[in-house]
Order: sequence, then C-alpha cells, then structure tokens
Amino acid sequence: MTAKKNIDILRVTYLRGPNIWTYRPVIEAWVDIGELENHPSNTLPGFYERLTTWLPGLIEHKCSPGVRGGFLERLREGTWAAHIMEHVALEIQNLSGMQTSFGKARQMSKPGVYKIAFRTRQEQVGRKALVVARDLVMAAINDTDYPLQAHITELRDMVDSLCLGPSTSNIVDAATDRHIPSIRLTEGNLVQLGYGTAQRRIWTAETDQTSAIAEEIASDKDLTKSLLKSCGVPVPDGALVNSPEKAWEAAQDIGMPVAVKPYDGNHGRGVSLELMDEASVVAAFHVAKQQSGGSVIVERFIQGNEHRLLVVGKQVVAAARGESAWVVGDGVSTVAMLVDQQLNTDPRRGTGEDAPLNLIDLSDNPEVMLELERAHLTPQSIPHKDQRVLIQRNGNVAFDVTDLMHPQVAAAAALAARVVGLDIAGIDMVLEDISRPLSAQRGAVIEVNASPGLLAHIKPATGTPRHVGKAIVEHLFAPNADARIPVIGVTGTQHTGRLARLIAWLVHISGKHVGLACSEGLYLDGRQIEARDSAHWEPSQRLLINRSVQAAVFENGSRMILAEGLAYDRCAVGVVTDITCTPDLAEFDVLDAEQTFKVARTQVDVVLPGGTAVLNATDPQVVELAALCDGSVIFYAPDADNAALVRHRASQGRVLFVRDGEIVLAHGAQEVAVLPLATLKPAKAAKPDMVMAAIGAAWALDVPVELIGAGLRTFESNPKKTPY
Repeated sequence: MTAKKNIDILRVTYLRGPNIWTYRPVIEAWVDIGELENHPSNTLPGFYERLTTWLPGLIEHKCSPGVRGGFLERLREGTWAAHIMEHVALEIQNLSGMQTSFGKARQMSKPGVYKIAFRTRQEQVGRKALVVARDLVMAAINDTDYPLQAHITELRDMVDSLCLGPSTSNIVDAATDRHIPSIRLTEGNLVQLGYGTAQRRIWTAETDQTSAIAEEIASDKDLTKSLLKSCGVPVPDGALVNSPEKAWEAAQDIGMPVAVKPYDGNHGRGVSLELMDEASVVAAFHVAKQQSGGSVIVERFIQGNEHRLLVVGKQVVAAARGESAWVVGDGVSTVAMLVDQQLNTDPRRGTGEDAPLNLIDLSDNPEVMLELERAHLTPQSIPHKDQRVLIQRNGNVAFDVTDLMHPQVAAAAALAARVVGLDIAGIDMVLEDISRPLSAQRGAVIEVNASPGLLAHIKPATGTPRHVGKAIVEHLFAPNADARIPVIGVTGTQHTGRLARLIAWLVHISGKHVGLACSEGLYLDGRQIEARDSAHWEPSQRLLINRSVQAAVFENGSRMILAEGLAYDRCAVGVVTDITCTPDLAEFDVLDAEQTFKVARTQVDVVLPGGTAVLNATDPQVVELAALCDGSVIFYAPDADNAALVRHRASQGRVLFVRDGEIVLAHGAQEVAVLPLATLKPAKAAKPDMVMAAIGAAWALDVPVELIGAGLRTFESNPKKTPY
C-alpha cells in the first residue's frame, strides 16, 4: 500500500460556545488524510486489532448505529481515518479523566480533507488529545510502537492542573442540571453561575455570600470555641499556649488525655490526639507549631470517631465518619513497607483531587512520626507478627454516614455554622455514635471550617455519594430562579449592527440596564464604551459578567459563529434577518446557501423553550428555521399577504407587517397595535425590515407598545461616546 505516512492537521479552532456542531465547546480540526481517502479501515491489515488493543474502551462508542459497539462495527465495515481520529480523540480524553462523548466528522469541498469536531472541557487538553489521536491512528496503520501510556499520564496531569477540580465541577454540573449557565472566571476554581445581575459566584465551597469575617473567626480556633461555648454548642475545654512548658501545664490542668492542634490550622494538619504524658505533649506542641507559626491549642481529648458534617445554608446535607489507619505486622516487613502494602495499595487512596483518601507518606508526616514514636517504633522497625500498629488517628474522613445522623447532632452542627456566620461550613465533631442524641454521649464540636472539602461527600470511600453540589446551587438560587437575564441574539447581514443597537435601546427604554456588543461598538445603556467592532466573544463575555447588566443584546455574524461560537448558551430572543452566503465565508469552507443555513440555525437552536425567534418571512430559508425553534416564533414581512405570515396568523402566531406607512402588530386575526414607521429618526434610518425586527424582539420581551413607540422616537442613530 502507498498510504501517506502522516495525516496532516491543517487547522485547529476552539469553539468556546454554541456552534454549528453542538451547544457545548468543541475542538474543530481540518485534517487532510491524503491517500488514506482510498483506504478505509477494513482495507488496512491488522489495523482493527491494533487499535482496539490500545483502546478497548472504544467498544462503548455507539456512533451512528446507536448501540454499544457501534463504532467498532463501523471500523469492521470500513470507515475513514478522519472519523477514526474523532473517536480516538474522545477516548483519549476519557482515559485522561475528562469524560466526553460528542463528536462528528464531515468531508470538506476538497477531496481527502475533513472537518472533525469533538467535545472538550478544556482547550489545551483537547488540542493535545487531537495530536495524540492522529499519532496513535498512524501507529496503528503502520504497525509501529506508540508510547500511549506516557501521553495519557501527561494528559492526566494537564487535566489535574487545568480543569476545574472535582468539587467545583460537581457544583457546576448541578447548576447545568438546573439549566443555569456558568462562566469560568479564572484558570482556577472561581466560577460565575448565571448572567449579569442574576449571577452568583463560587470558589469551590465558598460563595459570594461567604463572610470574610466568618472566615477569620473560623481560622481562629480559640475564638471559635469561645463563641460556640457561649451559644451552648458542646466544645472541649482547652487553653491557648505559646511554649512547650505552657502546653504541659495546660495539659495537667485539663486532665489527660489531651489533644494538641494549631490554633489556625485546617484539614487536620498538625493535630495530635490522645496524649498521655509530657514527652508526647511537648513533641505534639512542636508539630502543631510547625503548621501554625503562632499559638497552639491544648484541649481535652474526646473519645470517639472524627466526623465531618457539611452545612449548606441552614441545614446539614452530608456527614462522613473518619477511621484510624492501622497496619498489622507480619514479622518480616518494616512499618514503611506495611503502610505501602496494606494502606497505600487501597484504590481509594491517591494524590489527585478525585481520591477520597490520601496516600500516607511517612517521609513528610510529623503526625504519623509522632504516633510511631509513642509506640517506640520508626518507619524502619519490623513489628511482630499480628502486632497492630496505629499509623494515623485522623485525616481519613471519607465514610458516608448521612443516613445514620441523629437530628440532634445535625442541629448542633447547623447551629455551629450559624454562630460563626458561615453559609457553607465543614463542622468537625468527635462522636461515639452519630446515630445517638448528642445529650446521650460524649461528643463535641472540635473545629468549624470555611471552604470545606466536598470530595468525602461526593465520592466517599464507602457509602452513598451525596448531591452536595445540588444543595449548594439550591442554596444560591431560589427554586424557580433560572439565573438568567434576557439575552437577545441577532444574526444575518441586513444592517444587523444598527438593528442590534435599536433593539438594545427599545429594551433599555423599558427600564433595564442593557449591554450591547455589536459591530458598531460596545455599549451600556446606549452609551458607546468602545468604538471598535465588538461582535466577538471577548467583549460579549464582558457584558455577561457585568453585575449591573439586566439584559444583553449581541450581534452574531456568521464569521463569529464559525470562528468562536456564541458567547451565551441560550437566549430569550433570536433574530435572523436573512441567510446569505457571502464570499468571506469561503475561508471556513462554507460555499453555498445550504451550508450557510446550518450556520444561521445556530442562533435559533439556542432559543429557550420559553423564548422567541423573530424571523424574516421574506427569506424562504429563514422561514424554514421556524420548525427548529424550541420556543415561539414571530414573523415579519412588508406585505401582510406574505404566505408565511398568512399561515402563521392562521395558527394564532404573532406577525408584523407594513400597511400605509405603519407597522402593524398582529396576534392571529387580531391587530394588537399600530406604530408609525416615520417616528424613527432620522427618517433615512427607518428601514422597514430593520424596524420590524427590532419591534418584534421588544414585543417578544413584553415591552409595552407605548414604550416601543417612545423608543423609536428617541433612538439616536449616532451613538454618544463616554469619556472613559
């Protein structure tokens, strides 16, 4: 066979919003498969076996047959290299810990050149997966070695460092289930949920309601205990000390056993428990001091198991129990070897954020070393056969006990969060039995934590995973809130910049603070903030993150949709003025009206079920878009006898048309209102189609007709610039 030795990747585009392929971000790549166009997969000896050996998970890809194993069926029957690359890129991402499933491959106008698109949750990861997919497919074709595992490891590291953490992802996924849009504001875990004035912000388990004062209180363990005690929350007696001598004095006053911890610590770092003698207390003081840098707390040790209760709002939504970590000697292995053999081999332990239990590293763990010293052991000691050695008393809180929790225990935890002032808190309690009333056992709150970890509840080592992300979203948004502002998108080539400005003004005149991104500039409430072309992703996003914006209007040319994707996920109103294949679209291999139709339909595809598409009834292709809209439709045309208008009115739809120099708004057979076309100033700007489209968008948003008329009379064709 004379197959080309490489598949050329000609162009890669990251479409960050809804696009011609799907509602979600995708990598779109143009690939030239060269001579492989003449050699589908069923003609490549051994290719199927090599590829499926490398990627056995391909059996889960349904592809066009729509059943498990569907893609493998296509491989056996014969499919082309670009299609195979698409599926391999998806599977590479899945193996890297970033689950994706959507992909498409389409032949372009030039033979052997394809567009492939696949879902990705992070641009750099998606680009890397594309290259790995190309190289792996070529290795399978040419029967050469390929270091797949090394690339998967690199991609996993990229996912860990570049993608949202599992806790933040859980909240964002819960918001998505509520149809609440999200915007990642930084490369970290700061995320906006919702748009404009309706937005809320999260930073993992912190929200824009989380009090900075409450966080400071929670970080001061002694102050926290004082406040809790004053409100009747049980806490262990203790004292704040600043020297080993004072620590031992306090321990004697309190009575053995005691616990020693940093006064401003968290996550159990630097905590030593059940200390019975001076040497242990002094050693524990130094361990705590290393973590704190300041004072140290000595307090009464409470017998029982460590528990973490997650409070969201005013209620406990999840509870997890901790367990001490032990090893059992075999008379041969050292303590360090036993830890690796019996504890670190547990698949639930790991170093990544998605591991419910941490690996135990003896080389840098003063708390563990202190426990071994108390047992007169070192990591190199060899315990006797069947000797149980305590390795770690705390730090293993990952066993779900939510369903066992007694209401009195939950009430104490919720009260502790309220006393400190945190809207989301991790309440650490020591309890003998979480299913018993607090009054019937020895138990106490030992810490209140701001920004608590969520993983123990999302992915517990044992027990039922809890929907903590859903609880946080419900805390931030009322049951019927959708976190959206009215978003209006305008697509077409007929004066769409001026049309977007007119729509924005009509919405503003109704009393809303309106943002506008269009080819004529960036605007807030009719004031031009920037004069440059702003019909692009970045200025559009600036409007959506602006907390003062109550409605937003966007001009979306075909080039923007093809090059960047829409800046928003869904819209209340989608306006399409025309479907015109312009010469500049050839850059995207869009060469005819049918292909242009697929671009324009993106605007209608994202109209919300409760939204409206405003469509030009004089363009037959635009009329076809009505059937694709999830919401309602308003048609407009100069002639009341337009066939699409007549049919739409007959089905009780809304329409606009021109009669005797006036624009008529009709709902079914009823004429709702009449607006003089000449009221728009200056008169030369009064293009009937543009004015009807703008009125239709305002009508769709229930702007009163009287205000629409006022907006037409006061619209300034020449924008006012602001001095900044």
